[in-house]
Amino acid sequence: LEYKNGSFVRGSTRGDGETGEDVTANLLTIKSIPKTINFLGELEVRGEVYMPKASLEECNKKNELEGKPLFANCRNAAAGSIRNLDSSIAASRKLDIFLYYFVNADEFGITKHSESLEFIEKLGFRTNKERRLCSGIEEVIKYIDEYAAKRPSLDYDIDGIVIKVDD
Repeated sequence: LEYKNGSFVRGSTRGDGETGEDVTANLLTIKSIPKTINFLGELEVRGEVYMPKASLEECNKKNELEGKPLFANCRNAAAGSIRNLDSSIAASRKLDIFLYYFVNADEFGITKHSESLEFIEKLGFRTNKERRLCSGIEEVIKYIDEYAAKRPSLDYDIDGIVIKVDD
C-alpha cells in the first residue's frame, strides 16, 4: 500500500518480485485499509490480504447455489479475488488485511520490527494482534506450541508462523 501526504494512492501485488499488478480498486473495497492517514510524505506498508473463514463459507454456499466451482481454500480465494478485474466481486467477498512491514521505517529512526508495527498501528493500519515479542528460542518454541493449539479457532487460515528477528 502506498500513501502520499496521507492519502492512499496505490496498492499492488508482489507479482514476480520485481513487477506487481495494480490492484488499487480492489483494495479500496477492504474496509480495514485506511483511505487517509495522518502522515506527510511518502509511506509504503506491506501485508497480506486474506479471506476470513466465514467469508469463504459464504462464497462457497453462493457458488454452490449458482452451480459455480467452489474455492479450495481461503488463500486461493483471496488471491483470486484481489486480482479480479471487477472490484465489486472483491467487495462481495469480504476480504481483510494484516500489515506486517513498514518499508521506509529506517527513514524515521525505527530500527526494530516491533517498533515499526507499533508505528503503523498508530497510523490506523491493522496488524495481527497474535504476535509476541520473545526473548530467546525457548520462548519462541513455547509460543509456537501455544499458537498451534489455538490455530483451529482462528477466524482465518494460516500456513504456519513467521519468526522475525526484532533488531
